[in-house]
Amino acid sequence: MNNYDCCKRSPQATDRLNVAFRSFSDVIQVADFNSENQFFQNIYDDDSVVWMGQNTNHFPTPQAIKRAMVNAIDKEEYHKYPPPYGLEELRALILQDLNLSSPHEVHVTEGGTESLYQVTRTLLDPGDVMISTDPGYYVIHKFAELSGATVLDLPIYSADTNYKLTPDMVNEAMSKRTKMLTLVDPLNPLGVTYTAKDVKAFCEIAQDAGVYLLNDVTYRDVAKLHTLAADFYPEGTITIYSFSKNCGLAGLRLGAHIATNELLERIARYKINDLGTSIVSQIAGIVALKTKNSWLPTVVETIMANQAIIKDAVDKIRGTYLPVYPSQGSMFVIDISGTGKTPETIADTMLKRGFFIRAAEYTTRRFADKYVRVSFAIPRAQVERFAIEFSSIFRA
Repeated sequence: MNNYDCCKRSPQATDRLNVAFRSFSDVIQVADFNSENQFFQNIYDDDSVVWMGQNTNHFPTPQAIKRAMVNAIDKEEYHKYPPPYGLEELRALILQDLNLSSPHEVHVTEGGTESLYQVTRTLLDPGDVMISTDPGYYVIHKFAELSGATVLDLPIYSADTNYKLTPDMVNEAMSKRTKMLTLVDPLNPLGVTYTAKDVKAFCEIAQDAGVYLLNDVTYRDVAKLHTLAADFYPEGTITIYSFSKNCGLAGLRLGAHIATNELLERIARYKINDLGTSIVSQIAGIVALKTKNSWLPTVVETIMANQAIIKDAVDKIRGTYLPVYPSQGSMFVIDISGTGKTPETIADTMLKRGFFIRAAEYTTRRFADKYVRVSFAIPRAQVERFAIEFSSIFRA
């Protein structure tokens, strides 16, 4: 098999993707969750689709992690419910990975998304305001609104702010109703990260106002430099942690939230799962953290090389550019607003060619006509093929 065989698609594969919807943009409009699920089932079942739409890591899993999972299954360790807040060894390793200690504690969950839901549902009430960003990870916005809170999503899609939140913006937005400040760092979808000076300033603002700081650090392992908000504001920070993007365990659903014992006790009263997180997933997480130094450098190096390939292609397409480069995450956005094409059209076209990417609407309210989001924690050959196919749709 040559380098591009993994990206070739048969007519039958294309037909399967078209069973549920004529185009990817139809997913946004659908109200029937069964139809939406069928669409993603079709993509999941088609091994020829290159997965660049959910920032997931598709590099080969280290053998040590796979052996640990197989061993757990062979020993049938899944008959018992795990501890409700996670295996003690895993909880300790997560704290060690973040270089945090007492009074911080860890609650292991089925993915960072569960943690985000639990934290927002616990700490936000009707009438509260949560400050966030646009663009941003709008799953958090949805959870906040389910709690009856109002989301104040500050626009950051501008070179004037370097495409990120600033302390001045937060200061101006604070009010008596503000209850939570979200800091996704590095930021999905743009890939920006914050300096230690900025993180400290955000913490001081939150601390002075007595508001919570939700610090989602899902992509921190990719960043060249990263600062935890918990280092400056331990009593009010909730850190969201994930195994989905660094070691590629997205389908195993493993994450955590970290806070002081007092704050975690409060959040734990609203826990979703009383019976613990998958034992196989937790065992995989333990080995992943124990062996992290052996696999993470290669992951980061490949992610950086892959985004350079895409940048080279984008630089040659009239009307497109990268607002943020290099990204400090496993994704960035390609601004296509100067091409005359819509993000939905581009996403649809690329899906027909076997590449799953995201139109802007998934991550923004104001800037839905501006960009597509692509991720690149995938084999180099797939990135090279993407660069060719993406470039070609602007020559048609």
